[in-house]
Amino acid sequence: MEDLHRAGGIPAVLSVLAPKLEESPTVSGRGILEIARGGVVYDREVIRPLDRAHSPEGGIAILTGNIAPLGAVVKQSAVKPAMRHFKGRAAVFDGEEDAMKAVMGGKVKPGTVLVVRYEGPKGGPGMREMLSLTAAIVGLGLADDVALITDGRFSGGTKGPCIGHISPEAMEGGPIAVLRDGDRIEIDIPGRTLKAALGERELSARLKAWKAPAAKVSTGYLARYAKSVTSASTGAICI
Repeated sequence: MEDLHRAGGIPAVLSVLAPKLEESPTVSGRGILEIARGGVVYDREVIRPLDRAHSPEGGIAILTGNIAPLGAVVKQSAVKPAMRHFKGRAAVFDGEEDAMKAVMGGKVKPGTVLVVRYEGPKGGPGMREMLSLTAAIVGLGLADDVALITDGRFSGGTKGPCIGHISPEAMEGGPIAVLRDGDRIEIDIPGRTLKAALGERELSARLKAWKAPAAKVSTGYLARYAKSVTSASTGAICI
């Protein structure tokens, strides 16, 4: 972010993107094209021209599949090419703390897909950030051997095949709620898919048998929030 600011910031980015922008008002009171015209790029290695972009695609990718029918989010620019297509066996945890204990206890082996659920907008409640868990994975040298999927979220510092915002979340009865230890999971970032090797009949039977666990918070503002907040796929807003 410091490099981006030094290179001219968002106005400079908009100046490069100006040919592809349409006029739109902004909270500043100025139109987006006016801001773009005033932008200056001071470092063209940080903010490159369109014909010399850092990557042919943006940093964020949306994945869908039978684990995330309404989508999931991955920061693909922070995933090594060799890890953008990953297959592994699920190790399922109903919260970040239990997953953290397993990682720090040396119980997570290469080839594992950590599944951390009930951390979404309703389940968290508040869609907790999994930064401590991802930092532990990197610190223990597992970033090239272990993937992480969750209905929670990640910080901007996350790297590796960490997929969040899985929707519908577990607390809503999304498919992530019925994954089990040992299920085979495939992450295909170039193909934009996130799938479990489960037939429709098996998945439907598991979903039919699922029952929502007790809410983590039953009183106060967070309980009210959990009852009114929408899915991550619609912005995790209260209605």
